[in-house]
Amino acid sequence: MMDDETDAGTAPCFAHHLVDGHPVDPETARDVARFRRAERARLVAARALPSEERQRATANLIDALDRVVAPRAGMTIAVYWPIRGEPDLRPWMGAAHAAGAQVLLPVVVEEHTPLEFQTWSPGCRMTRGFWNILVPADGEVRVPDIVIAPLVGVDEELYRLGNGGGYYDRTLAQLDPKPRIVGVGFSACRLPTIYPMSWDVPMSEALLSDGTHLER
Repeated sequence: MMDDETDAGTAPCFAHHLVDGHPVDPETARDVARFRRAERARLVAARALPSEERQRATANLIDALDRVVAPRAGMTIAVYWPIRGEPDLRPWMGAAHAAGAQVLLPVVVEEHTPLEFQTWSPGCRMTRGFWNILVPADGEVRVPDIVIAPLVGVDEELYRLGNGGGYYDRTLAQLDPKPRIVGVGFSACRLPTIYPMSWDVPMSEALLSDGTHLER
């Protein structure tokens, strides 16, 4: 999604606003933004799992990724550095690298622009990027063929609710060929709909910590 943290406001002279080239009714955009903010707050709070439960849930996700993605030489896989209680897949990233896959991390180069995916390896030098998130200090830019995306929420049509900046959708919409997009999240992150807008990019599949594997 795009910057749904910002209400669209009203447009006395125009029926629609343009958001990254998409015509958007401002009242609809405002209502969807408010709904998503409320759901995001609820679902982020639900990720505050007890330590042992979190460890089990994360181990389940790692097992599922081993089966569904099965990292090997020749694969280029974008993962993520965990923030805000997201599942910590760093052990899986290390194992994927050891299996010969090229592992990438998303990097915000400039606010409100598409992400870059830069190479990562265990022990590589890291630095603080936007919002103080760690990113590779000397990573090379690559294009992933698989993107592992963290879920705040996921709906029945496999549209992803993220942290609200719109970076994944903005990035995935421009990649050609489109990568395989695998969302990962804890089992409480499902919801009926995020009320997808014209800029939202659906995922190929989603893996949840209770063993659920959703596919389009």
